Amino acid sequence: MSDEVTVTRNDAERQYEITVDGTVAGRLLFREVSPGRVVLPHTVIDPAFGGRGLGSVLANSALTDLASRGDTVVPRCPFVAKYLREHEVPGLVVDWPDDDEEQ
Repeated sequence: MSDEVTVTRNDAERQYEITVDGTVAGRLLFREVSPGRVVLPHTVIDPAFGGRGLGSVLANSALTDLASRGDTVVPRCPFVAKYLREHEVPGLVVDWPDDDEEQ
Protein backbone atom coordinates (compact mmCIF):
# COMPACT_ATOMS: atom_id res chain seq x y z
CA MET A 1 0.00 0.00 0.00
CA SER A 2 1.39 3.42 -0.90
CA ASP A 3 1.41 6.41 1.40
CA GLU A 4 -0.82 9.41 0.68
CA VAL A 5 1.49 12.40 0.22
CA THR A 6 0.08 15.92 -0.07
CA VAL A 7 1.57 19.42 -0.11
CA THR A 8 -0.45 22.41 1.07
CA ARG A 9 0.28 26.10 1.50
CA ASN A 10 -0.30 27.34 5.04
CA ASP A 11 -0.49 31.13 4.74
CA ALA A 12 -1.05 31.64 8.47
CA GLU A 13 2.27 29.92 9.28
CA ARG A 14 3.98 31.16 6.09
CA GLN A 15 5.03 27.69 5.04
CA TYR A 16 4.30 24.87 2.65
CA GLU A 17 3.66 21.61 4.46
CA ILE A 18 4.10 18.08 3.19
CA THR A 19 2.03 15.42 4.88
CA VAL A 20 2.26 11.64 4.72
CA ASP A 21 -0.98 9.89 5.60
CA GLY A 22 -2.13 13.07 7.39
CA THR A 23 1.05 13.57 9.44
CA VAL A 24 3.16 16.68 8.76
CA ALA A 25 6.50 15.33 7.54
CA GLY A 26 8.17 18.58 6.53
CA ARG A 27 7.98 22.32 5.89
CA LEU A 28 9.32 24.86 3.42
CA LEU A 29 9.20 28.32 4.96
CA PHE A 30 8.48 31.43 2.90
CA ARG A 31 8.49 35.16 3.55
CA GLU A 32 7.00 37.75 1.22
CA VAL A 33 9.43 40.68 1.38
CA SER A 34 7.48 42.80 -1.11
CA PRO A 35 4.47 42.17 -3.31
CA GLY A 36 5.34 39.31 -5.65
CA ARG A 37 8.80 38.71 -4.14
CA VAL A 38 9.19 35.70 -1.87
CA VAL A 39 12.28 34.60 0.08
CA LEU A 40 12.58 30.88 0.83
CA PRO A 41 14.83 30.69 3.91
CA HIS A 42 14.54 27.10 5.14
CA THR A 43 13.29 23.60 4.36
CA VAL A 44 13.10 20.77 6.86
CA ILE A 45 11.96 17.15 6.65
CA ASP A 46 11.32 15.25 9.87
CA PRO A 47 14.10 12.64 10.23
CA ALA A 48 11.45 9.94 10.67
CA PHE A 49 10.47 10.58 7.04
CA GLY A 50 13.98 10.95 5.64
CA GLY A 51 15.30 9.14 2.60
CA ARG A 52 11.97 9.11 0.75
CA GLY A 53 12.48 12.07 -1.59
CA LEU A 54 9.92 14.17 0.26
CA GLY A 55 12.14 17.26 0.20
CA SER A 56 12.12 17.23 -3.60
CA VAL A 57 8.36 16.68 -3.71
CA LEU A 58 7.87 19.57 -1.30
CA ALA A 59 10.24 21.88 -3.20
CA ASN A 60 8.66 21.06 -6.57
CA SER A 61 5.10 21.63 -5.33
CA ALA A 62 5.95 24.88 -3.54
CA LEU A 63 7.95 26.28 -6.46
CA THR A 64 5.26 25.29 -8.95
CA ASP A 65 2.66 27.07 -6.81
CA LEU A 66 4.82 30.19 -6.53
CA ALA A 67 5.33 30.18 -10.32
CA SER A 68 1.57 29.94 -10.86
CA ARG A 69 1.12 32.98 -8.60
CA GLY A 70 3.65 34.95 -10.66
CA ASP A 71 5.97 35.40 -7.70
CA THR A 72 9.72 35.95 -7.96
CA VAL A 73 11.60 33.54 -5.71
CA VAL A 74 14.80 34.30 -3.77
CA PRO A 75 16.25 30.91 -2.78
CA ARG A 76 18.08 31.43 0.53
CA CYS A 77 17.59 27.78 1.56
CA PRO A 78 20.54 25.65 0.36
CA PHE A 79 18.24 22.72 -0.41
CA VAL A 80 15.94 24.85 -2.58
CA ALA A 81 18.92 26.46 -4.33
CA LYS A 82 20.35 23.01 -5.14
CA TYR A 83 16.94 21.83 -6.34
CA LEU A 84 16.64 24.83 -8.66
CA ARG A 85 20.11 24.23 -10.11
CA GLU A 86 19.12 20.65 -10.96
CA HIS A 87 15.46 21.06 -12.02
CA GLU A 88 13.50 23.41 -14.21
CA VAL A 89 10.25 24.81 -12.83
CA PRO A 90 8.23 26.15 -15.77
CA GLY A 91 7.34 29.82 -15.43
CA LEU A 92 9.31 30.38 -12.23
CA VAL A 93 11.29 33.61 -11.95
CA VAL A 94 14.35 33.17 -9.73
CA ASP A 95 16.39 36.04 -8.32
CA TRP A 96 19.58 34.48 -7.00
CA PRO A 97 20.54 36.22 -3.74
CA ASP A 98 23.60 38.37 -3.20
CA ASP A 99 25.32 38.20 0.19
CA ASP A 100 24.12 41.70 1.10
CA GLU A 101 20.48 41.15 0.07
CA GLU A 102 17.57 40.90 2.51
CA GLN A 103 17.66 37.87 4.74
